[in-house]
Amino acid sequence: MGSARTLWLTLVCGLAVAMAAPSFAQDTAKAKKKAAPNPAFAPVTDVAGLPRVLIIGDSISIGYTVDVREMLAGKANVHRIPTNGGPTTNGLKNIDAWLGDKPWDVIHFNWGLHDLKYITPDNPAALADPKLPDSRQQVPLDEYEQNLAKLVERMKATGATLIWCSTTPVPEGSAGRIAGDEQKYNAAAAQVMTTAGVQTNDLCAYAQPKLAEIQLPKNVHYTPAGSKVLAEKVAAEITAALEQRAKAAK
Repeated sequence: MGSARTLWLTLVCGLAVAMAAPSFAQDTAKAKKKAAPNPAFAPVTDVAGLPRVLIIGDSISIGYTVDVREMLAGKANVHRIPTNGGPTTNGLKNIDAWLGDKPWDVIHFNWGLHDLKYITPDNPAALADPKLPDSRQQVPLDEYEQNLAKLVERMKATGATLIWCSTTPVPEGSAGRIAGDEQKYNAAAAQVMTTAGVQTNDLCAYAQPKLAEIQLPKNVHYTPAGSKVLAEKVAAEITAALEQRAKAAK
């Protein structure tokens, strides 16, 4: 009787393990896939003699980094900050570390989408409905302008050519944001850049007529093909800045 019970338990346990194995394998595969590093954050080994470019920005810039890197292959060493740049408050905390101690020839940068997004005091990490009574923009417009001025001053100290990238469009229905707020924040940024003598890559105006083809529905993000379209403009602006810089050095 005891041996029969032992045999029965062994069979049941074996069946449970067999049934669990595919699920465990699937979970492991999902975990590995989830943990796969974003190629935009891959470390860049500089090619000697080529200028060094730094991209600073949020997930929109993460989306176009690899394409820009490929478009400028053989022309420049294209680096980016190793994370999502977030709002200007995050930029102020990390700008020294992001700039490091090596020289930069061009810095292409943007903050905005995280500054203008709505949050609530009890959950500042999540997007909030702008209509909620206690929701507010993560970084108010006047503070955003002040923060940008400080960031520009710090980046100018590197001697690099700076390119401000205007914040791309916020479509109707985008969670946690109000369509059109990017225009207000871009206007404030334009004042900072004019005062500081920083050129602008107006990626917002460039993307606007193409949104139906390149942007995800009711979302600030872009399709892979859309990110490549943005990358073409970014690469062109960086190339022009590099050429102007080289000409000035002669």
